[in-house]
Amino acid sequence: MIILGIDPGIGRTGYAFLQKTGVKITLLESGCITTKPGGQEAHRLAEIKKDLGALIRKRKPDALAVESLFFAANTKTAMSVGQAKGVILLAAAESKLKIVELTPLQVKMSATGYGKADKTQVQRMVAKLLNLKKIPKPDDAADACAIAWAGIGQRTTG
Repeated sequence: MIILGIDPGIGRTGYAFLQKTGVKITLLESGCITTKPGGQEAHRLAEIKKDLGALIRKRKPDALAVESLFFAANTKTAMSVGQAKGVILLAAAESKLKIVELTPLQVKMSATGYGKADKTQVQRMVAKLLNLKKIPKPDDAADACAIAWAGIGQRTTG
């Protein structure tokens, strides 16, 4: 099984492909889809959808895991991330992928066993779980690895 983990964002959308073979889980690829700051939002969203579609066609995942949005303060950022998540869900639906939505708590629990783990703890643990020498960079790619990890757990247990 191959799962695509997505950390949605308008400027940078992190992605990670994990493959589960038996009990072994390996990182196939991770990175970011980056859009130009200051560009028209509709064009940035179209770019995310286009680039994500190309990644899906290349790796042919079985499912897509994406983090549910959780924001307390910045409404403008929440709206942009929500729009990015919308085009991500659209790309997944068009590709007929199973979609797993995860809360930040589920992602943290899956990676560390502790729901209040900070970003650094999650990233270090993901590197350890995936047997990586270094934490994937940038942070959005590392976060996508954690989301994919949690998504694999959801797909194989639920």
